[in-house]
Amino acid sequence: MRGHLRIKSPLSQLGLFLGIFGVAYILIGVLSVLIYQANGISIASLETIDWNNPHFISISKWVQALSSVFLFILPAYLYARFTFTGNYSYFLGFRNAEKANMYVLAVVGILLAIPFVFWIGKLNEGIPLPEGLTKLEQQAGQQMAAFLKIRNPFDIVVNVFIIALLPAIGEELCFRGALQRILIQVTRNPWAGIVLTAVLFSALHLQFSGFLPRMFLGIALGAFYWFSGSIYTSMIAHFVNNAVQVIWASYAPDVIEKNPEIPVLAAIASGIVVWAILWFFQKQSTVTWAKVYHTDELTPFDQFIA
Repeated sequence: MRGHLRIKSPLSQLGLFLGIFGVAYILIGVLSVLIYQANGISIASLETIDWNNPHFISISKWVQALSSVFLFILPAYLYARFTFTGNYSYFLGFRNAEKANMYVLAVVGILLAIPFVFWIGKLNEGIPLPEGLTKLEQQAGQQMAAFLKIRNPFDIVVNVFIIALLPAIGEELCFRGALQRILIQVTRNPWAGIVLTAVLFSALHLQFSGFLPRMFLGIALGAFYWFSGSIYTSMIAHFVNNAVQVIWASYAPDVIEKNPEIPVLAAIASGIVVWAILWFFQKQSTVTWAKVYHTDELTPFDQFIA
């Protein structure tokens, strides 16, 4: 039974998703400008922005929160709404993981990946960038440093919510719940779809000094989702990774601009452990391409997991 699919072609689904995402990108850009103007703030030039202005930072955090909703959560929902019938959240991955230990393994894996992530981040810093991109990177660093500056204890709670929790929910729904599902079907290969999604996930952040570590994390998160069958698994891991970095950078702001030095042996050990966890994930999983996409005999509430 395929009645739960309104749009059967994965390429058509991809076109729909990209169209929705493009419209959302334009709308959030317009909405951001209107919000700043309504609060008497000019953002005509990023170079003239006063990153020490508490009022500007407060408004910017609201804009950041709205961006997570309108740019990531809303397109994922609309994609599911236009593509499927039935339980949209189920189709986006809101179901239990195949094994309960997968939640713990995902968190442990993402934490143990930190040394390797910092190490490849250090390698990424050595890649020369054009002057225009270098300026954008510097401005992004200034913005993050301003966001994470602690003025009172409540700032940590706000930052974890806006910079860690909302992006973890929104980006996982958008990239893993929607885009990865499409790309795995297009490529007919789970790992190809996972890696391609991770590349786009990293590129769309428009921060190329962190492209490689973000891509690596995207691969790990994509694998956690695919092999567990649950978007909760990758969301939790994503949130933990974001929260650790937010809290760490709040008290050690130097890591915003520069990755800490990591011994090569520690980085290698970290990478091997993460690979072992992903291998164990795959070993436990019963998810297959056919089980997910050969849906002729399935109902909207039976095994259609990604």
